Amino acid sequence: MTGVMVFALQFQVVSLLAFFKSHYSVSFGTEWFNESKATKEYGDIDVFTANFRPLKATLSGLPDRVFMKLIVCAKTNKVLGLNMCGENSPEIVQGFAVAIKAGLTKEDFDSKVGIHPTAAEEFVTMRTPTRKIREHPPAEFC
Repeated sequence: MTGVMVFALQFQVVSLLAFFKSHYSVSFGTEWFNESKATKEYGDIDVFTANFRPLKATLSGLPDRVFMKLIVCAKTNKVLGLNMCGENSPEIVQGFAVAIKAGLTKEDFDSKVGIHPTAAEEFVTMRTPTRKIREHPPAEFC
């Protein structure tokens, strides 16, 4: 067949996305590594976090908050993982999953303009690590 592309899905890198409905709408998403797994596999990591009340909640008077986290290999600056809890997080995480799969670095994230008016723009404005985790480096690097 001409014009048909065949590819294999990589199930080890599928995003985890969940929606919960309660008094407030809560959703979260995560892509690739959490801090523990990243430290075990890559050694030194930098963790960038943001915890804030988005503009939409501020203007409407809602108490909603958003938490975001980027996990970055300290040696190569490659983004290893991304977590988010808050409104629209599953859709936002799915969008960033492509960038992580492509091997983008923290500099690549920093050089982009945020997607406005969603909270997604915060992922490209995190400049200072919240914490730096330093372990003995594993045999292989990022």
